[in-house]
Parts: sequence; structure tokens; C-alpha cells
Amino acid sequence: MSQGSDLRRRRATLEDEWLRWVPELRTSRRSPDGALLRPEVTESWARSLTSVDPGRDSAPAADDRAVPQRWATSPLRGPVAELADEMRAIADDAGFVTAVTDESGTILWTCGGRTMRQRAERVNFAPGGRWDEPAMGTNALSLALRTGRPSTVFSAEHLVTALHGWVCYCAPVRAPDGRVLGVLDLSTTWDRSHPLAMSTVRSLVSAIESRLRTEPPRQRGQDDPPVRLTCLGAEGAERAGVPLPLRPRQLEILTLLTLEPDGFAPERLREALYGDRPVTASTFKAEISHLRRALGGTIATRRYALTAPVSCDAADVLRALENGDTDTALRLYRGPLLPRSEAPGIEEWRTHLEVAVREAVLASARPEHALRYGKQAPYDAQVHEHALRLLDPGDSRRAVAAGRLTCALR
Repeated sequence: MSQGSDLRRRRATLEDEWLRWVPELRTSRRSPDGALLRPEVTESWARSLTSVDPGRDSAPAADDRAVPQRWATSPLRGPVAELADEMRAIADDAGFVTAVTDESGTILWTCGGRTMRQRAERVNFAPGGRWDEPAMGTNALSLALRTGRPSTVFSAEHLVTALHGWVCYCAPVRAPDGRVLGVLDLSTTWDRSHPLAMSTVRSLVSAIESRLRTEPPRQRGQDDPPVRLTCLGAEGAERAGVPLPLRPRQLEILTLLTLEPDGFAPERLREALYGDRPVTASTFKAEISHLRRALGGTIATRRYALTAPVSCDAADVLRALENGDTDTALRLYRGPLLPRSEAPGIEEWRTHLEVAVREAVLASARPEHALRYGKQAPYDAQVHEHALRLLDPGDSRRAVAAGRLTCALR
């Protein structure tokens, strides 16, 4: 019999067992008998049913505002950044989604092909999703966290029916002192289940743990105040009010690393900074080294990524827009991103920010948004026309919008 036939038969058997036992466990808590279900699965079902509805359609969300900070300060971030290209290649080639959680079971980082990530996002298998047992019931992440051992959960072994189309392979990641820091998970559709997937998970976890053991100690304490980066309409970085001695190129690097927390392969970062300009590798590495020293060593090697939090006005604007908070975004948006920079990567992000803010303004029904943005965009006739449409006929601010529109149309 082919592997596909074996998987279909196994899935059908588990669906039958789920339909047989889960309704009974909800009322009697009687343990299922027989050898068709693993004890750790049925025990997890019984525990989970006290807090989880099997009919729920997705994982609950943690505090979205806290997730970026938790990932920025996680000891797993540096090792994961160095292995990110390898994990993306594995996920893309095999049709998997890769996820890393913290010790509570909240997903902090994912990668994978676009189609699989979209499918995963439908059940909130994405940064911010809570996958601990009390939140999402029986799944590989929750079992690995509970047992401290690698875990696989296939199809209807999941308590939640929305996950019956999935198979997940997971293993805990431990600090050098033995503490569980989180888990690494490979997930895909049930029909792609493969016996070698768990070996891949174990190999990746071993690589992460090896880097945790050999990672040099930070030169600054974890409790040091974060760096504050200003890059909208102006440029500069400081720590606790003290300016950092960074050249424009180093500010460009810091801005890119802050806006793309997953980091850059060296060649991609070099292209984002210099484009086609002929720049020696030693010049590029010297800029990275200077920035690393200024930050206290908090840039990962091999794959460049920040390993300590950096607060940034541009990132704050993007976060506000993602949360639908146009008012905060406009308050923080003080001008173009690093206006003097000609680095291709900065120019791309500059355009992205300008378009995102402008579209939020044009979608807003509040005239003060168009008026505030119009002050920074004197030649944007569409914004001024939008302000005039929203303002009442007797509103004195119409004169401001009308004057701006006249200038823009000249």
C-alpha cells in the first residue's frame, strides 16, 4: 500500500476515534481504551476540554504590542536569525511552515512559502498566536512544552477540528542551563506527513542550542535602556539620552535592521545599502563592525539581525497603521525616512511608509487627518480635496485646505 493510502487510512481512523471519544470526554471524562489513540493525546484531550471548544476556528491572540518586544529580547532570536535562510529553504522545498515560540507557547516568528503561510494564518498559526494547551488544546507545540520532549500530532489527534487537516512536528529548545526557552515547529497538511520531518526538527533544534552554548556574552546587560532611533524627517540614535556616534551609513544599517527584524543575509544587506556601486567587502564589514561596537555587540553574525530591542519612530508608525490607529501614525510621522539617504533599501522603505500613511489618510473620515498630513504634502492635491470633502461648509479650516489645493494645482 502506498504512503498516501496509509495516511488516508490513518486519518480516517483517527477521525472515527475523535468522533467516538471527544463528546464522551466532555461529559464523563472516562479515559478511552484500546491502542488506537496514544495516552498522551487522550490525556491532553481531557485536560483541554476544560478550557477549549473543539469547534473554535483559530488560536487566540496574545497582546500584539508585546510580541515584537518579546521576540526582540528572546535569546532565541540571534540563533534563529543565523539559521533563518536554512529554515526558509526547508519550509519552501517541503511545503512546511516553520514557527518558533517562547516558553509560554506564543508564536514569535514564522517562515514558509506564501500559500502555506496564508493557510496557517487562517488558524492564527502566526506571530502572536497562543498555542499552549489551555488556549488551543492538544497540538504538538503544547505537548512539547508540557512534556519537554519532541512531539508529533497528526490530523484528528488535534482536539480542535480546524486543525484536523494538519500534521505538526515539534521539539523544545533548551538554554545551556537546561531551561526550556520555547519550541521549534514544522507544520504542513496531513497528506505531506513524512517520517524524516522530525529528524529535521531535531537537527534544527540542535543547531540552535549549539549557537546558544557558543554565543559570546553580551557586552551590555539585558536591563540597559534600549537604543532609540529617529529616522523620520531627521536622523540620529541615542541611548538614555546620550547620542550614539554613528555615521549616516551606520544609521542606514540600523534603520534597515530595525524595520526588518528577521535580518539580512550579508549580500542582501550590501545590495540594500550600495545597490550596484562597487564597494569592497572590507568597507562593508567595517561599517557593520562599527555599528556592532556602538550597540554593545547586539548584531548577530553570519545573518545580520538585531539581538536586542531598538525602538524606532518608523517602526512605531507601521505598527500604528497595522492596528488601524491613524491618529498615532500621523502624530509620529514627521517626514520621509532618512531624507538624505540614497541607499536602495532605504528608498524602498521610504516609499512604503509614504504610501501607507497617505492611503490611511485618504481612507479616514476625519478631516483633521487630511489637514495634518496635508501640511507635510503641500503638492498633494488629492489629499487637500479629501480634506475639503470632509469639512463642513462653515468650518474655518476649509480656508487652509482650499489655499493648499490652489497652490498644489498651480
